Amino acid sequence: MRRGTRQLGASPVLIGAVTVMVAIVAVFISYQANNGLPFVPTYQLKAEMPNGAKLVKGNEVRAGGFRVGIVQEIKSARREVNGEERAIAVLDLKLDKSIERLSVDSTLSVRPRSALGLKYVELIPGRAKRTFQDGDTIPLKNASENAPELEDVLSTFEPETRNDARNSLEGFGDSIAGRGPAVNTTIRELEPFTRYLLPVMRNLSDPKTELRNFFPGLGAAAAQAAPVAEVQARWFGEMATTFAAIGRDPEALRGTIEESPPTLQAATESFRVQTPFLARFAAVSRDLQPGAAQLPRTLPLVNDALQAGVPAFRQTPELGEDLEQLFVAAEDLGDNPNTLLGLRDLRTGVQVARPALEFVAPYQTVCNFLVYFFNPLGTHQSAAVAGGTTERILAKLVDTNQENSLGSTESTKPVDGDPNATPHQQSLHTQYGGPAIDARGRADCQGGQTGYPNSLSRGDRWNAQHIVVDGDTPGLAGGTFKARQLGIDHLEEVP
Repeated sequence: MRRGTRQLGASPVLIGAVTVMVAIVAVFISYQANNGLPFVPTYQLKAEMPNGAKLVKGNEVRAGGFRVGIVQEIKSARREVNGEERAIAVLDLKLDKSIERLSVDSTLSVRPRSALGLKYVELIPGRAKRTFQDGDTIPLKNASENAPELEDVLSTFEPETRNDARNSLEGFGDSIAGRGPAVNTTIRELEPFTRYLLPVMRNLSDPKTELRNFFPGLGAAAAQAAPVAEVQARWFGEMATTFAAIGRDPEALRGTIEESPPTLQAATESFRVQTPFLARFAAVSRDLQPGAAQLPRTLPLVNDALQAGVPAFRQTPELGEDLEQLFVAAEDLGDNPNTLLGLRDLRTGVQVARPALEFVAPYQTVCNFLVYFFNPLGTHQSAAVAGGTTERILAKLVDTNQENSLGSTESTKPVDGDPNATPHQQSLHTQYGGPAIDARGRADCQGGQTGYPNSLSRGDRWNAQHIVVDGDTPGLAGGTFKARQLGIDHLEEVP
């Protein structure tokens, strides 16, 4: 044996070959480590997952925090889920024999292994008596939905926001790098701060402080300031000149700072008085909001009115002087004792004239009789004869050959002329004073609407013909042409 050993060690070729073989075996084992050690028996299962969840071949399978296998292969398949066909992921799991015979109620989920995106499959063994045989498939119902991950949360932000957050994190890292002792010193110095911070935080956490309303109010203020953010940024930039001017006079700045506490104290006391006013002012502002919403539409009209009113405003002083004289005269009129007596007489006159006006008003407002009077008056006086215009009716008034004519001073009965008699006898047509409206206010404009009736005599003893002595023709004559044109058929319809 010793001689054989010496011969093996004495052959450099044999030693090199053994070394190369060992290196090849080590490299092979290292290369296959992610897929499991060769020649080691395993427990093969398939698992259906809702999606691949960014798993890759070679990811670990863990149970209770310990590695129990690897993901050997990832494939896609189609299954019917909730009555709808969809794509799922099918994992080929290569598990250790130590976990063999998993219960059929075992569950799977994909969990992040690090913040860099590395994943692993978490296996939670069940307690059922039935188990999965080697080569079985864990159904989709045993897989839980994947929890939201950090990258999913970050992906909700805009690319600019993510870049800004990345730059901020990088800047914080660079600023803190190499400053461990300084950070420790800062933490040590923060101890007094936290000691005094405790009562402050206790007061802030008290419900009386209404701190819960602070952040919504802050959010509302930020929302109001967002539209003018660019203007404010430019304002802060331009304030550099103002700050530089303030910095040139330290004494004045010191005096301002010294006077600030008394000023703030006075402002605090004044706010107690101003609070009711501000509350009422806020209520008025809310009431004015509907009117302010109409300003964009009404302001152009108001501007035009103001522009047109400027010339009138220039004449306002002169008008004021005239009004002053008017007011002086009105004051003198008021001091005159006869004014009261005149007003009383005027009131009496109005009371006396009111029934007449109420009776006369419909003749004009409903029937427009004033215009209808002038129209026949022109016809009445337009007879062109030698010697000028005369009233044609005068030639027809008196008939001395007729008894009881219109020209008789004494008559035994009313005029009852027969129009067929020769000579022509006169007839009495005196239908005046007919009402313009009936008792219910309906239009009854008789004058100018109809001719004279053949006979309208109340209680005529002689059964006379062509005698009209009643002013009211039976029935409603309705409105005049203009009244009908204006749609006036009732006293209430008068504008």
